[in-house]
Amino acid sequence: MVKLDETPLPGVGMRYDFDGRYGKRIGVITHRDGRRELFVSRKDDPDATEKSLVLTEEESAVVADLMGGSTVTRRVADSMQDIEGLAMDWLPFDARSPFHGMPLGQTMMRTRTGASIVAIIRDGTPIPAPGPDMRLQAGDTIVVVGTANGVKRAAKLLNGEPIELPEGHPLNAANR
Repeated sequence: MVKLDETPLPGVGMRYDFDGRYGKRIGVITHRDGRRELFVSRKDDPDATEKSLVLTEEESAVVADLMGGSTVTRRVADSMQDIEGLAMDWLPFDARSPFHGMPLGQTMMRTRTGASIVAIIRDGTPIPAPGPDMRLQAGDTIVVVGTANGVKRAAKLLNGEPIELPEGHPLNAANR
């Protein structure tokens, strides 16, 4: 695993860098105004920048998407996994789901699974806190948070698989 160093830069922002496999140090400086500075330096002298490229906030987002997503997002998810009883997952959604084209509210996700849909990623764009009228589409990624078992039940529910509800769950009586 790559060790990412984080260094506060007072009055500037934050510096994130790591040792690359091929003898270079690679990093990003996040400026307070939204600019990002991508740089490459030598491992033996990380302050001697060999190459640097300044990107706007929008350009940075495009590069991050092209590179396969955000390490910071994964770190947040990993840290959430460390909170006892809390789990988070990104669930792919496709046209075979019985909820394809239906409003989010019809899944009754929280009631049925104990997990909550906190965001939908559609065409690379996050939709935080989607409302019950948001229609689910093939290609969406559904971000769910709940207990580990709740997240597993959410994945099954979205895939149209039968789910086992906990003992005493109010929907158990309705399913008999």
